[in-house]
Amino acid sequence: MISYRHHIVSLVAVFLALAVGVVLGGGPLSDLGRDDRPAAATTQERTARQAASYGDEFAAASAAHLYDNGLKDRSVSLLVLPGADGDVVSALGAEIESAGGSVAGTYDAREALTDPSEKSLVDTLGSQVMKQLGAGAVSQDASTYVRIGQLVGLAVAGDDLPSSDAAAIRQSLDGAELMTSPQGAARAPVVLVVLGQRVDPAILSGVVEGLAAKATGVVVAGSARRLADLRAEPAASQVATVDGVATPLGRVTATLALIRSLTVQGGSFGASGSDGAVPVT
Repeated sequence: MISYRHHIVSLVAVFLALAVGVVLGGGPLSDLGRDDRPAAATTQERTARQAASYGDEFAAASAAHLYDNGLKDRSVSLLVLPGADGDVVSALGAEIESAGGSVAGTYDAREALTDPSEKSLVDTLGSQVMKQLGAGAVSQDASTYVRIGQLVGLAVAGDDLPSSDAAAIRQSLDGAELMTSPQGAARAPVVLVVLGQRVDPAILSGVVEGLAAKATGVVVAGSARRLADLRAEPAASQVATVDGVATPLGRVTATLALIRSLTVQGGSFGASGSDGAVPVT
């Protein structure tokens, strides 16, 4: 028997596909074999805007039913990469609360964390902190960015370490200007990574792979263009990716992916997602 939640999620997926299809239908390829009629183009653009707007309005109005308190008594850590839109980050936090959850802490990654020219700093700090924690906390053979991703994961997610050790990691990352941590933040089982400007694919892949090793679930959210490289990396199988989070529909999708990540890892969702527009489980 199909649940009401699955039915409404399917409807959201339909509206997302409709909106994207109409937009593509009004694009350059739609002009092949047609007369150049400005009036028709204007109508197509208006229809595209209406379809996209309706999908967003439908998702926003249905969000509570879709979430079904899926994050009740759960917390989420936000890892915000350089260049991310602050309004989008705030809106994602609001969606988490709408799903019954809370934001444990918002951690701002600094430029040095994702700057290829700062790899030596990242490698040195990672090695030092790994030695301080002792054997077993971090994979001994992890590469530079997988190792720093594991350390970030220990600092913001899970409960593999005592809280004092997690705080010490945060202090080290803050002191090296790799990350800015909120004071007194608690760790959370799942992590939402919000992309901003373009990040070197190998660096992003390593960081999220490391995060995934220490968190129950990881969701990476951003534009389709920013996610394209990550989705081509092996690490993408360990985390969920959601594009289109600049829109209400995309943010609802990201929240559904967070709920799903509590039990199921991986998946590519959104207008360009290979696993469908919206998670249904």
